[in-house]
Amino acid sequence: MEKIRHKYIDACIFNEAKKGNFESGDSYHTVLTEDYFICSVADGLGSGPVARESSQVIPQILREHHHESIDSLMNRFNGLMVQKRGAAVAIFKVDFKNKTLEYSCVGNIRFYLYRKANDEMIYPLPVMGYLSGRPQKLHTQLYTYMEDDLFLIHSDGVELRNPKALMRRSGVPEQLYYDILSTIQTGDDATFITGSLLK
Repeated sequence: MEKIRHKYIDACIFNEAKKGNFESGDSYHTVLTEDYFICSVADGLGSGPVARESSQVIPQILREHHHESIDSLMNRFNGLMVQKRGAAVAIFKVDFKNKTLEYSCVGNIRFYLYRKANDEMIYPLPVMGYLSGRPQKLHTQLYTYMEDDLFLIHSDGVELRNPKALMRRSGVPEQLYYDILSTIQTGDDATFITGSLLK
């Protein structure tokens, strides 16, 4: 487990390769500043080194360009997918000052924001397909968040039957992490990140 601890955010990260593979085709990258938190998960098509080559576009771009808009980052990701296998990619940005969460996804990465205060689940619908270098329509969505909202983002190597019930029961990122971990099969690359927005 990798942990992120900050006055505004608390998160736990899991990333593991498909059974029998040395390299995961999933990649993730986070950026944390005093003003914002950015998190992106990518699932390269296929598995092993070829899939990883596509998903590793994400950390490469975020290290240099994290100050740019979500749409700009997604377009940069897409541009580097030319002549690669391609990847499903999701990215979100938490703005601590404005209490907003901006989210964009192309492909089968799942994201959930659970609002404990009113037992509400937000599940943004992704754009179908994957980033491949071809022109891509984006659907970036903006939400407000409240203190102690719980989030979960995961690749398709994680299968959850009832995410809302799971998040309600777990309540905090570390418990949610272990509850999901107990359900994981190793038949696919798997990545998930659990977190709480603290203030």
